[in-house]
Amino acid sequence: MPRKAKKVVKKKKSAPKRTKNKKLTKAEITRFEQMLLEKRKEILTSVNEFEDEALGKSRLDATGDLSSMPIHMADLGTDNYEQEFALGLLDSERRLLREIDDALVRIEQRKYGVCEGTGSQIPKARLEAQPWARYCIEYARMLEKGRLAEQ
Repeated sequence: MPRKAKKVVKKKKSAPKRTKNKKLTKAEITRFEQMLLEKRKEILTSVNEFEDEALGKSRLDATGDLSSMPIHMADLGTDNYEQEFALGLLDSERRLLREIDDALVRIEQRKYGVCEGTGSQIPKARLEAQPWARYCIEYARMLEKGRLAEQ
């Protein structure tokens, strides 16, 4: 009598368990603080250079024209566009500086790495990518979708 082959049942692999986010160590906080300070210095340098280059010159200085009036009206439009574009870039850089300064204050207050919306720990991977992050990803998504009002 032939033997019946046993049916082999493979166990399902369970999804990896999510480990609870641990609090940041002093060494990690110091490293994030250094990252923030370096980024702040980089932004301040670029903002100052950009202001000096783009906004510090008049049309007369930039082109060497003897007249402050453009030769063509389109030149005036281009100049205005470039100046508004430069101001927009400076505004976004200044906003980022404020976020970095706020993160440095949170470090001083020992609140760094904690989501301001939920009170849970912000994952280290998020802080690596964006050390000035105020919110965990889930809360930030809800803010972006308009489901919550920013505090």
